Amino acid sequence: MALVLGSLLLLGLCGNSFSGGQPSSTDAPKAWNYELPATNYETQDSHTAGPIGILFELVHIFLYVVQPRDFPEDTLRKVIQKARESNIDYDKIVYYEAGIILCSVLGLLFIILMPLVGYFFCMCRCCNKCGGEMHQRQKENGPFLRKCFAISLLVICIIISIGIFCGFVANHQVRTRIKRSRKLADSNFKDLRTFLNETPEQIKYILAQYNTTKDKAFSDLNSINSVLGGGILDRLRPNIIPVLDEIKSMATAIKETKEALENMNSTLKSLHQQSTQLSSSLTSVKTSLRASLNDPLCSVRPSSETCNSIRLSLSQLNSNPELRQLPPVDAELDKVNNVLRTDLDGLVQQGYQSLNDVPDRVQSQTKTVVAGIKRVLNSIGSDINNVTQRLPIQDILSEFSVYVNNTESCIHRNLPTLEEYDSYWWLGGLVICSLLTLIVIFYYLGLLCGVCGYDRHATPTTRGCVSNMGGVFLMVGVGLSFLFCWILMIIVVLTFVFGANVEKLICEPYTSKELFRVLDTPYLLNEDWEYYLSGKLFNESKMKLTFEQVYSDCKKNRGTYGTLHLQNSFNISECLNINEHTTSISSELESLKVNLNIFLLGAAGRKNLQDFAACGIDRMNYDTYLAQTGKSPAGVNLLSFAYDLEAKANSLPPGNLRNSLKRDAQTIKTIHQQRVLPIEQSLSTLYQSVKILQRTGNGLLERVNRILASLDFAQNFITNNISSVIIEETKKYGKTIIGYFEHYLQWIEFSISEKVASCKPVATALDTAVDVFLCSYIIDPLNLFWFGIGKATVFLLPALIFAVKLAKYYRRMDSEDVYDDVETIPMKNMENGNNGYHKDHLYGIHNPVMTSPSQH
Repeated sequence: MALVLGSLLLLGLCGNSFSGGQPSSTDAPKAWNYELPATNYETQDSHTAGPIGILFELVHIFLYVVQPRDFPEDTLRKVIQKARESNIDYDKIVYYEAGIILCSVLGLLFIILMPLVGYFFCMCRCCNKCGGEMHQRQKENGPFLRKCFAISLLVICIIISIGIFCGFVANHQVRTRIKRSRKLADSNFKDLRTFLNETPEQIKYILAQYNTTKDKAFSDLNSINSVLGGGILDRLRPNIIPVLDEIKSMATAIKETKEALENMNSTLKSLHQQSTQLSSSLTSVKTSLRASLNDPLCSVRPSSETCNSIRLSLSQLNSNPELRQLPPVDAELDKVNNVLRTDLDGLVQQGYQSLNDVPDRVQSQTKTVVAGIKRVLNSIGSDINNVTQRLPIQDILSEFSVYVNNTESCIHRNLPTLEEYDSYWWLGGLVICSLLTLIVIFYYLGLLCGVCGYDRHATPTTRGCVSNMGGVFLMVGVGLSFLFCWILMIIVVLTFVFGANVEKLICEPYTSKELFRVLDTPYLLNEDWEYYLSGKLFNESKMKLTFEQVYSDCKKNRGTYGTLHLQNSFNISECLNINEHTTSISSELESLKVNLNIFLLGAAGRKNLQDFAACGIDRMNYDTYLAQTGKSPAGVNLLSFAYDLEAKANSLPPGNLRNSLKRDAQTIKTIHQQRVLPIEQSLSTLYQSVKILQRTGNGLLERVNRILASLDFAQNFITNNISSVIIEETKKYGKTIIGYFEHYLQWIEFSISEKVASCKPVATALDTAVDVFLCSYIIDPLNLFWFGIGKATVFLLPALIFAVKLAKYYRRMDSEDVYDDVETIPMKNMENGNNGYHKDHLYGIHNPVMTSPSQH
C-alpha cells in the first residue's frame, strides 16, 4: 500500500504540476515592510526511528558490506531505455546485484541442503550411526570437550536470541507503524488542504498590502507640507536661522543700550544735583562748627587743644567736585533713539515667519500635482488586482485539489485492507519468531538441565534423569532445527531480495536524490521530450524543469510559480511592469513646482544696524565714569567724622561749647544719611549702566560688520541655491513616494515567485509516502526482520552441530567403554575414582560390556 501511495504522490507531482517551494531570493530588497502570514503545518519534516534506529543502522551496514557499489545511475538509465527496445543488458545488472545474488545463492544452498542433510542425518541416527548409538567412548579430553561444546552452544544460542529479538522488534514495528499510518496520512492531507486554502488568502493578503502602501503614500501626499516642506526648511535653517538669531540678539542689545543710556543720563543729572546739595550742607555745618569754636572756652587749656584739633579737621568736610563735572550722554542717547525708530525686532520676526511659512506655501502650491499622483496610485491598484486574478496558480490548485481528494479517498478505502494484511503479516512473523524461540528454548533447557543435572561421579549408563532430559531437549532442538530451518531460510531469502533491492534502488537513492537524477535524464521517460516534466506540464520539453529541481525547491519552501517556472506561460514581471508604474508617478512629480520668497532683513534693517554701530557708545570714556564710581562723595567718611567729633565734645567740660559740638555732630550724621547714601546708590546705578554700555560697545563695529557679512552670505545662499534645494528635496520626496511602490511591486513579484502557494506540504507528503510509509514503516522493519531471523537461522547450523555433540555427554547411555587390564590404569586415575579411560591406541578393541565403574 505504501508503494501505491508513493507512486500516486509521485505521479501527482509529475501529472498535476504541483511540487514545491524555493527559498527566498537572496537578491530581494533589504528592507521589506511586508511579510506573508506564516502557515502552520502539522506533519513533521523528519521522522526519527528512536532507540531502535541503531538496529536499522546495523542492517544498513550489513547491506553496504553485501552491496558496496554506488547507485547504478547509468545502468538504470540504459535498462529503462533498452526496456523499450526489449534488449536489456543483464550483465551489468548481475554485476551490480552480485552481492545480493551471492547471498541468495548461499541461502538457496541452505534451503536445498539442510533438508537433505537432515534426512540423511536422521537415517544415519536410526542406523545407530552419526552418534545414534547409545554408547559413549571414554576419552581423556572428554570433560574439556563437554565444556567447550556447552559454552559454544550457549554463545550461539545468545546470538540466535539476539536475532530473534530483532525479529520480534521488527514485527512489532511494522504493526505499530502501520497503525500510525492513518493518523500520519490524515495529517498530510490536512496540511495539503491547508496549503490549498491558504494560497487564495495569501493572494488576498498581497492585494490588501497595496492599500497599506497606498495609505502610506497618501499620508505623505497629504502631509506634503511637513514631508517636502519640512525637508526644504531643514536645508535652509542651518544657513538662515543663525543669522536671524544674531540680528535678534543685536536688536535686544539696542534696547538694552537705550535703557542703560537713559539710566546713565538720569543718574548723572541726579548726581550733579545731589553733589551740589551735599556741598551746601557741608559748608553750612563747617560754618556752624567755626562759630562754636569761637567760644571763650577754646582759649583755655586743655579745651583749647581739643578745639584746635577740631578746627584743623574742618578742611575735610568737602564734597567731591568731580561728580558735578561728569560729561552727559544726551548725544549718544539721541542716536540710539533714532536707531530704535526702525523696528529691527519686527523685521527679524518677519524673517522667521517667512521661513516658517515654507511648508504651508509648499502645500498650497502642490494641490493639483498631489491630486494627479493620487489618481495614478488608484489606477495602479486596479492593474495589480487584474494581474493577480490572471495568475495560473489558481487553475493548478483546482486540478491538484481534485487529485488530493481522489488520493485521500483511495487511501481511506484501502487502509483497512492494508491493516488487515498487516495483521496477517504480524501473525506470520509472530509464528516465525515463536518457532525460533521454541527451538532456542529447547537448547537453553538442554543446557540448563544438562549442566544442573550432570554428576561427574556418574557413569554414562548411570546418569540422572535431569541430565538425560537435557540431552533429550538438545536433540529435540536439533530435530526442530532440521525440520524448520530451511522453511525459515526461504522466508529470509525472499524478504532479503525484496527488502535489500528496495533499500538500495529506491530508499537510498531517493534520500540522496540520485533517483531524481535518473528520472531527469533527457528523453528517458519519453522519447520526444528532453525534460519530461516540461513536456508533461507545458508541452515544451526544451524548458529545463527537472524532478530534482522541483523536489529541492519544494523542500526549501519555494512558491509554485517559481518552482514550476510559470513565468514561461505568464510573466508576472512584464504584467506588473514596475518601470511603467514608477514612470507614471515620476511624470506627475516632475510637474511639481514650488516657488519660495524668503525675507531676511532688507535695506532698512541693514541701515539700522549700521546706525547703531555709529552711535558712539564704543567711543565713550568709560574709565572716567568708573573712576568716580569708586570714590567717596565727600572728602572724609562723615559718619566716622561725626563719631570722632562727639568723642571730642564729650571730653570738654559741660556747657554751651560741648552742646554746640554735639549738635553739629548730629547734623553731620544727618547729612550722611540724607546726602551721602543716595549719592552712593546713584553711583552704583551708574556703575551698572556703564558696564552694560561698555560690554555692548566693546567691538560693536566688528560685530555689526560680521552680522552684515553673514546676512549677505545667507541672502546669497537663498538667491543662488534655493532652486536647487527645492529640486533636490522634490526628487527626494518623489523617490520616497515611488520607493513605496517599487518595494511593494518587487515584493509582489518576489512573493508570488518564491512564497505564494509554497507547496512544502506536497514534498512532505511525498516523503511520507516514499521515505516514511515505504522505507521507514515497511522496508526498514522488513530488513531488520530478515536480518534478525536470517542470523538466527544461519546460526542454527552450528547450534545443532554442537547440540548433537553435547547431547552425548548428557544423555544416559546403554553401554560404555571398559578396561581389559586394570593394572594399566594410572595410579592417578585410580585416586580420582578409578575413571578407567580406555586407551584405544593400546588395546585397539572395543568391549561394550561394563566391567568397572566409569566416572565422567
